[in-house]
Amino acid sequence: MDNTPEAGPALAARRAAHWRQTRRLTALLLALWFATGFGSVFFARELYQYSVFGWPLSFYMAAQGSSLVYLAIVVAYAWRMRRLDRAAGAPP
Repeated sequence: MDNTPEAGPALAARRAAHWRQTRRLTALLLALWFATGFGSVFFARELYQYSVFGWPLSFYMAAQGSSLVYLAIVVAYAWRMRRLDRAAGAPP
């Protein structure tokens, strides 16, 4: 670790940027989670006219689609946070 006086402000700026990116990613993924959970229920009648693998889209989203979207959100969060942490210089 660098103990020079310049390391303090540079480290603080890097941490602030990392935190800003983390909050932005979290907000985006929470919005996607909310849209999936709320949208599939609120628009169930409209989604009924579309079909996926022979089943109405509203049924598919309730049975499996939402779970797959949630899994994709978790994977995307883990992948992106690993990249953000490495870019910020966090230990593996």
